[in-house]
Amino acid sequence: MFDFSQTPSFYAIARAHPERRAVVDADGSETSFGELLAQVNAVSHGLRARGLAVGDVVAGVLPNGLDAVIMLLATAQIGLYYVPINWHLTTPEIDYIRSDCDARIVVYGPADVTALANGQITKNPDDRTNGTVMWYTSGTTGFPKGVQRPLTGKTPEEIMPLYAWFLGEVCDLQPGDAVHLVTSPMYHSAPCAHVIFALNMGHTVVIAPRFEPGTILDLIDRYQVDNAMMVPTMFHRMLHLPPEVRKNHDLSSLRQVIHTGAACPIAVKKAIMDWWGPVLYEYYGSTESAIAFAVKPQEWLARPGTVGRAAPTFEAKVLDDNGDEVPRGEPGLLYVKSILGSFQYRKDPAKTAASMRGDWYAPGDIASMDEDGYLFIRDRRTDLIISGGVNIYPAEIEAALLEHPAVADVAVIGVPDEEWGHRVVALVLPAREVTQDELLDHLRPRLARFKHPRVIEFRAELPRTPTGKLSRSKVRADYLAGQPLD
Repeated sequence: MFDFSQTPSFYAIARAHPERRAVVDADGSETSFGELLAQVNAVSHGLRARGLAVGDVVAGVLPNGLDAVIMLLATAQIGLYYVPINWHLTTPEIDYIRSDCDARIVVYGPADVTALANGQITKNPDDRTNGTVMWYTSGTTGFPKGVQRPLTGKTPEEIMPLYAWFLGEVCDLQPGDAVHLVTSPMYHSAPCAHVIFALNMGHTVVIAPRFEPGTILDLIDRYQVDNAMMVPTMFHRMLHLPPEVRKNHDLSSLRQVIHTGAACPIAVKKAIMDWWGPVLYEYYGSTESAIAFAVKPQEWLARPGTVGRAAPTFEAKVLDDNGDEVPRGEPGLLYVKSILGSFQYRKDPAKTAASMRGDWYAPGDIASMDEDGYLFIRDRRTDLIISGGVNIYPAEIEAALLEHPAVADVAVIGVPDEEWGHRVVALVLPAREVTQDELLDHLRPRLARFKHPRVIEFRAELPRTPTGKLSRSKVRADYLAGQPLD
């Protein structure tokens, strides 16, 4: 057992325990803390050699793997902003983010990481200062914006003890001898953040090649995984495994399986805890707010459906349309704030201001709070679709479909789906005859596949307000009721 309680930082741990296993990549290859630090330092020097200075931006279009980990850690010790970009996006989508974030360097693959490290020394860089990740999110509108937080000017060793304390409070995660399993793409904020947290607490990071229920069980069993981050869709798929497959894996090592990203049906969460034990930790938040609410297993079992109470350093309130606090138990719009600091949308002060009420941020969800401060989410924000824990933005899909000459109008909605949480449905008002396949072919070069509608249906009319605004709530209600939209 390692005692990292005094130095919860990857860089300090790598110097003290270079032989310790740090990363098991998707292909099974292993890298020690010392080997990883040498590569991280070389890339840090390589970035500085190319003229990057504190506050500059580096973007990475990298699949899960050692190279993605190296870029996170290299930028984090020399004061850079790092932007992970979804490598499933189309070239125009990637180019938009690259341009908007003003990336000085974009890393597209292992060869780029190797080129940064080539010829560089592997000692610690001088004048180390903490960088941070700038994730891109659309909030509830089409084009994504970077969620940018101010740099602290402190070293990673000065920053990490606060995060270690916070994770201990909300998830019971502790520095030491543990194994973290990566099950989701690291270009998403929560999986990426948990990789950073795990390595800074001395945990070994095991990267799954992809999410397949049987593969995940194999990895938990083989590496005696202690903690992982998942989304509810994964639980749903796990529960569909045959009983003989489920019982042939030793999952007794699991201590914390943290889930976020979408609402988890109560029955699904109970079934997983019946199988794995009371190990499911849940938190609620967003890229903007970070972890604002959290609930531990026994708390949730006592109050099924809650996403927990306000996390340490956070305050919360639920307001009506007039900005007045609603009585406990009544629904309203949720607002949160933290003493840890604020954020801004890069290059978009108007969007930043629109999301705030003074110092309070509105995630956009309708919620209620009970007498003990436990939060219950009543509904997601009106337009946002969450499918498999991934945010999908209707306006972006509508804009792409409207580029087709045969589309006169379109409404994109999310409808309930047992496995994915929601699926994307496009209701199209055609200007002339067109087929579903033609429209999907039209979307292929414009949008990543996960944004494509699962269903395209044609309508004679779509409801709009007198000002021309599409009434998605009516579209959704009529669709779910099975009524024609005319």
